[in-house]
Amino acid sequence: MARYREAVCRLCRREGIKLYLKGERCFTEKCAIEKRNVPPGMHSRTRRRAAAAYGEQLRMKQRARRIYGVLERQFRNTFEKAERAPGKTGENLLMLLERRLDTIVHRCGFASSRAQARQLVLHGHVRVNGKKVNIPSYVVNVNDEVSLKDKMKENAVVLQARELAGRQSTMSWLEVDREGSRARVTALPKREELLTPPITEQFIVELYSK
Repeated sequence: MARYREAVCRLCRREGIKLYLKGERCFTEKCAIEKRNVPPGMHSRTRRRAAAAYGEQLRMKQRARRIYGVLERQFRNTFEKAERAPGKTGENLLMLLERRLDTIVHRCGFASSRAQARQLVLHGHVRVNGKKVNIPSYVVNVNDEVSLKDKMKENAVVLQARELAGRQSTMSWLEVDREGSRARVTALPKREELLTPPITEQFIVELYSK
């Protein structure tokens, strides 16, 4: 299964903002953005021209891909599903990405990063309505219950993620029982809750509409 295998801190530096790809490290002074907020590469400190409209659209698409840990083909397929669904294509795209199983596991505080959540799913530690699901891109529906298998509830990685999540607010569309390592999707995600890191979804729609 294809996935990004390089240093993820380079992705944050390329975007110039925190993408929160390394869990707790992103909240400390060790974060790459805190230490040196310049794009990677030997010419990173030279002056660059302002990006044209296409460059801004491409940059926003890349940012969304990197935040959700999705490669190009899968991202394009998700966009096409969003395009076929009723409503605004851009918002539909973000809602589909938010309802991915690995994203839900991360949002619930069972993993400190999406990469860690993806690993939990792939290794068969996650249940949806009591059944094992090991597909990170699985789309969770309203009223579905997501939980960890019993022997993972006291796992050191999960406990550390739970502690980190306790310092952050929970999404209003999730009903989370962190002690029991289970959560229920009570509604569809709200667009106004998906502002960190910022994404202008209209740029992505314009890029794929060319």
